[in-house]
Amino acid sequence: MNLLAGTQTGVYRGSPGAFDKAVRVLDSDRVMRLQTFGPRTYAATRGGLYRSLDGGDSWTRIETPRPEVYAVLEHPLEEQLYAGTHPAHLYVSTDAGETWTELDGLQALPSRSEWHTPRHRDEAHVRSLRSAGEGRLVAGIEVGGIHVSDDGGETWTERRSGLHDDVHHVLVGEECWFVSTGDGLYRSDDDGRSWRRLDRDVEGRYFREAHRHDGRLFAAATAGPPSTWDGPRGADAALYESRADGETLQPVEYAGGPGEFVLSWATADGEVYAGTTAGQLLRRTDERWLGAGGVPSGIASLSAVE
Repeated sequence: MNLLAGTQTGVYRGSPGAFDKAVRVLDSDRVMRLQTFGPRTYAATRGGLYRSLDGGDSWTRIETPRPEVYAVLEHPLEEQLYAGTHPAHLYVSTDAGETWTELDGLQALPSRSEWHTPRHRDEAHVRSLRSAGEGRLVAGIEVGGIHVSDDGGETWTERRSGLHDDVHHVLVGEECWFVSTGDGLYRSDDDGRSWRRLDRDVEGRYFREAHRHDGRLFAAATAGPPSTWDGPRGADAALYESRADGETLQPVEYAGGPGEFVLSWATADGEVYAGTTAGQLLRRTDERWLGAGGVPSGIASLSAVE
């Protein structure tokens, strides 16, 4: 098992036990998301979409209607490939990316005119895409909330009530969903129809991504967005674990904290790994978070591959 790390300058590949020896296998623009579906791994980047069929050793660029791809999803049953872009548009391919069709039902949502991200040309983007069962898609928009489709993306329903709109990541489970936002960590037990905030008793409010493994929820937070991370305390971040699916968040110490902020997570060979803003890979061993090597720039996304 190896880990792929998506960074500002491309994708690195290395063994979890020797990540200091990781090598860059894709030279690209900033990687927004790595996703692995069976033997296929995708890198969604600000300069396009890439696919690897050999665990990240080699990559092929897939042409997309818009060059800035922020999210990618391969539907496990329908043989459909989805690409979410900046600005916020959603496309589907049924021929492995040779041709694309826009799913313009996303543009018909009542809140569409309100979506924006001041730091990105005042345009929103599709930041997270998840499958939640046959035909059901969940899209997280930065900044624009959560939206759900039950027909493969043709039509959409808004699920924004009680949720902060600055969505960074959606974690879909069988019983509940978790959403990491720029102002809070939220949980829904009814497929997004209602949301409960989980971080009211912790200091940080800015969450990038959450992860579940072996009955535990993992998350990290800072007091503010990336523009605030250059002070003497760095990101001034915290890492949290929960045995109760977020109902209680317990802070834990970790290598690099509090100056480094955890941006990404992955599970490989039964162990949980995390990537930080400084490019450090953390490994959870014996309930401790220890350094396990690193790469030259922040790890925005992690994916385990064979």
